Amino acid sequence: MSELIGITVNGEEREFDGPLTVTQLLERLDLPQRGIAVAVDGAVFPRGRWSESVGRGWEIDILTAVQGG
Repeated sequence: MSELIGITVNGEEREFDGPLTVTQLLERLDLPQRGIAVAVDGAVFPRGRWSESVGRGWEIDILTAVQGG
């Protein structure tokens, strides 16, 4: 039986079956892994750490790159 992990994603409180990594979170949200940046609790979360498990209570912001001028 997996536990529920409560996190905030882009200002919205969500619950996911855990444990899950940042990469798995992006997959569950149907988001690409390229052209985005992830911040946890207001600090950039480097791509090299995306294989780490998401912690309960994290505030995650997912930002997408936008082209324009």
